[in-house]
Amino acid sequence: MIRCIYLLSVKDRRLRGQLIVQSLNGQPWTTLEGKRVTDREMVTLSNRLQNWTQNVYKFGCAFVHLSGFYDSSGRDPFDSLTQDERNDIAHHLRYYHGFQMDANTRFRDIVRVLPGVLEKISSNLECYVRDIENDSDLDA
Repeated sequence: MIRCIYLLSVKDRRLRGQLIVQSLNGQPWTTLEGKRVTDREMVTLSNRLQNWTQNVYKFGCAFVHLSGFYDSSGRDPFDSLTQDERNDIAHHLRYYHGFQMDANTRFRDIVRVLPGVLEKISSNLECYVRDIENDSDLDA
């Protein structure tokens, strides 16, 4: 999503095309001058344009850390998160989905709200991809 918002902010169609090709080829993004486009730059810009995106980014980053640790043997994957990651998840769930999470919340407690969270994120992403396909812009 961060990359889509960044792409929509790029007015230079040659650069936008280059970034898309680099994505499709699994290459790092670079400007036409060869300077690397960092995640930090993309997050900062997208958050300025759509002030909620940094929260989604932090939420996603925290959940990425869960994927390698989750198993069905009874260990709660939240135990592997830092306090900052737990706070990012809690903030996102409270602010955008009305779910109250505290220090005692376990992963199994939030499982019921995750489909709605992921649906909201994916529907926003679909809109941005459609805008890219339609050669639209966001104002920077």
